[in-house]
Amino acid sequence: MSNTKRESKTKKTPWPTKKAMEQVYDRKLWGENSTPFYSGEGSHHPKIVNPYLEAVTSFLTSFKSPLVVCDLGCGDFNVGKTLVKHTKKYIAVDIVPNLITHNTEKFIGDNLEFKCLDIAVDDLPIGDCVLLRQVLQHLSNSETQNILSKLFNFKYVILTEHLPVGDFIPNIDIISGQGIRLKKQSGIQILASPFNFKIKKESILSSITLDDSKGIIVTTLYTVV
Repeated sequence: MSNTKRESKTKKTPWPTKKAMEQVYDRKLWGENSTPFYSGEGSHHPKIVNPYLEAVTSFLTSFKSPLVVCDLGCGDFNVGKTLVKHTKKYIAVDIVPNLITHNTEKFIGDNLEFKCLDIAVDDLPIGDCVLLRQVLQHLSNSETQNILSKLFNFKYVILTEHLPVGDFIPNIDIISGQGIRLKKQSGIQILASPFNFKIKKESILSSITLDDSKGIIVTTLYTVV
């Protein structure tokens, strides 16, 4: 057997997430506005954005020495742009190359850096605190597990997830893409099976109930190390 054939059998199949997320922006699947990239209502509606910014700003400014923050899944950066000034360094990451190019040209700061990474596959930047805002809800359990396995190098994880109202079965698997588990009356809970993420402490930073029984958006602070 030739080396080429041997390599083709052992080569891992890449996650389909990059293509799926590129399509989200190319086809305006989360809506559109005057900018070429739009991360949807969850990144723009004041009822959703403002409580999140207030809670995370309060946390970040509680430290005498500012933290290095890694924003994993920064999207169009409408939310992250407000938090940069409260950090020692802000590393904003997304999987879509054109989006990162756009953000790099639009948002400039001495302590701001953009990186194009697949956070389920690539090594993560080094920092003190991770922001994962409505990211895992779009990903399969396999990708979510891969990401969670890399978060033990951070002291803090601030996780925001869109959850059903009332009782639900957590972590029902989905195919990565624009949709979330809400359609299956499920949502991400990283402390539950199959993830069983180990932490030292957790606290709810904000909880927003959406209109018309569209669920709740919960932001939780986890102290990891």
